Amino acid sequence: MSLGALCRLPLALARALLAALCGQLGALCWNLAPLSLSLSLPLPGWRRVSAPRPTTPAGMRREQDDWSPTPTSVNYHFTRQCNYKCGFCFHTAKTSFVLPLEEAKRGLAMLKEAGMEKINFSGGEPFLQDRGEFVGKLVQFCKQELKLPSVSIVSNGSLIREQWFKKYGEYLDILAISCDSFDEDVNALIGRGQGKKSHVENLHKLRQWCREYAVAFKINSVINRFNVEEDMNEQIKALNPMRWKVFQCLLIEGENSGEDALREAEKFVISDEDFERFLDRHKDVSCLVPESNKKMRDSYLILDEYMHFLNCRNGRKEPSRSILDVGIEAAIKFSGFDEKMFLKRGGKYVWSKADMKLDW
Repeated sequence: MSLGALCRLPLALARALLAALCGQLGALCWNLAPLSLSLSLPLPGWRRVSAPRPTTPAGMRREQDDWSPTPTSVNYHFTRQCNYKCGFCFHTAKTSFVLPLEEAKRGLAMLKEAGMEKINFSGGEPFLQDRGEFVGKLVQFCKQELKLPSVSIVSNGSLIREQWFKKYGEYLDILAISCDSFDEDVNALIGRGQGKKSHVENLHKLRQWCREYAVAFKINSVINRFNVEEDMNEQIKALNPMRWKVFQCLLIEGENSGEDALREAEKFVISDEDFERFLDRHKDVSCLVPESNKKMRDSYLILDEYMHFLNCRNGRKEPSRSILDVGIEAAIKFSGFDEKMFLKRGGKYVWSKADMKLDW
């Protein structure tokens, strides 16, 4: 349509046509923008407006480019499925998804390239998938192919067999077994058990296998309403783990708290004062490593079953995009990871069994 013809149209119609033409011109300029930038030639009469940078899920004010921690130590929860029903569990069976083995290996190789030194496999229960073969193959890959200084597993221990140690033990630096009480009745109250099987007896059996197959042995305990008055000094000293991690029961919305949670952990929660009393009772245990809610919440790099980093700064787990889709640097910026707290809580320690002086 000529300019003259346009001028003869009613004013309202002319304005509508002009608006449509402007919209088409704007779209054309936007499509040509990459070409313009690659040639360093500005398009006449067009100015590109940058989109605002997104903040992290925790609403942090930093620019993305200013915050990119190194994934030195990563906790990969490759499955959410578990054979126990611990009432305070903060990573529950909300999906049954597990990445194909080769995709998991690809993500682990990316993490190594980005600076990962330690990988910890967790769940759920890691030994549920393919009767421990899946985690075994990942452990072997990380030690043999990626040559990571430290490879560890956190497990409830109920499904581990000696044959697994014979096949994969040489590739594993640390096995951490979850044990919250040395009283089987308390374990039953917590949900850590399988019928008449003794969780404590199995713990001692696993301790012996770790000695025989040169795997460093660690114990993780969640201190809660049902075990906060227990005295574990004698039992821990007898088992002699290289580390005894003692966690304060933590609420995570959507996991063990809130309407869409699979657990109701409120009844397990203890006060900071109760937690300190438990620590004081065990102050003479040399391997004790305490972690309050404050220390724990943001000081772990958590990777879920889809290889999303999980940001817990708002009291719930908010996922980044998968590292398999966007890469490590883009995903880790949304992890909420507090690198300073990681170092302050002793997150980096002698974690390779080659460097440990242990009485196997």
